[in-house]
Amino acid sequence: MRRLLLGLAAALLWAAPAATVLWAAPAVAAVRIKDIAALGGMRDNQLVGYGIVVGLLGTGDTMRNAPFTEQSMQSMLDKMGINVRGVSLRARNVAGVIVTANLPPLIDRGAAIDVTVSSLGDSTSLLGGTLIMTPLIGGDGQTHAVAQGPVSVSGNAQAGQAETYSQGVPSGGRIANGAIVELPAPNDFGRTGSLALDLRNPDFKTAVRVADAVNLFARTRFHTRVAQEQDLRRIMVTCPPGISPTRFMAEIGDLTVEPDTPARVVIDERTGTVVIGQDVQISTVAVTHGSLTVRITETPIASQPAPLSGGKTVVLPTTNIEADESGGQLRIVGGTTLKSLVKGLNAIGLKPTGIIAILQAIKSAGALQADLVAQ
Repeated sequence: MRRLLLGLAAALLWAAPAATVLWAAPAVAAVRIKDIAALGGMRDNQLVGYGIVVGLLGTGDTMRNAPFTEQSMQSMLDKMGINVRGVSLRARNVAGVIVTANLPPLIDRGAAIDVTVSSLGDSTSLLGGTLIMTPLIGGDGQTHAVAQGPVSVSGNAQAGQAETYSQGVPSGGRIANGAIVELPAPNDFGRTGSLALDLRNPDFKTAVRVADAVNLFARTRFHTRVAQEQDLRRIMVTCPPGISPTRFMAEIGDLTVEPDTPARVVIDERTGTVVIGQDVQISTVAVTHGSLTVRITETPIASQPAPLSGGKTVVLPTTNIEADESGGQLRIVGGTTLKSLVKGLNAIGLKPTGIIAILQAIKSAGALQADLVAQ
């Protein structure tokens, strides 16, 4: 039956005499809680550090333009017992880089994480380079990881005397599992017995539906209520006795709910994209939209003088201007459902730019009962 209704809706939309056809999407389907909510407080922590990459094939920093690279080399060699103070270094196989990484939550000491390496000076490529041991510091000023290893670069750049070739960005790369965690981020998962679920798209109705779904499952399985909606973003969940927080989160994460979406229209004039939410409504209005086309044609004419008159041949401009204004018919647009709204907009028969202009005008008239977001 549902397939038949979708087929009839598609036939009605294609039958509309529109230059651009808007499609009415089906109702929002139920999704898993783990796909619309995340565990509160469980987030990544950003790490950053400064290091040097060695082993480059003449594509490193120019010491004159990047003095910090020369100072880094001198400091590193001093720690290794090599005195190069006062010596002018001219190596082109070294580059100063910024190393960044994300420290995942609930990660233990000794685990490996990926790092991103980006050139800081005028190095043209990090291909073939190796990152020297670099401490990665978090927002608290402490060293949470140490990175080292060969840099993997996907870009390539070659230059000759008369032509250059570049593909991608060779001045940046990644090191898979290139950092070892030394200090995990603090967490209190499962210690207090209370867990928080944060919605990725905050909404009061969705929060209530998530709490009801968790309580229905808990009453059936544990004979108690465990969830309570706190606001439009957070649902507090108490772990039942006799079950670990990890197992409990795995079980409620597979519960399905139907999230509620706000009435919103998103338009993008650059690409001509129009996205209309399921609950968008337009009060009944009369809409007309016409376009004025002006065509200017230049037809030069050569004017020649009479024979033996001593005159000169000149070119006389001839301009023809035509104006054509199309459209201008009033049509009733309005709908209490997305399907009727789409049908009304399709009946006007406009291109995406025209539909965007009409939606903006309807919003200005106060007839668009939704948020209009312009990108």
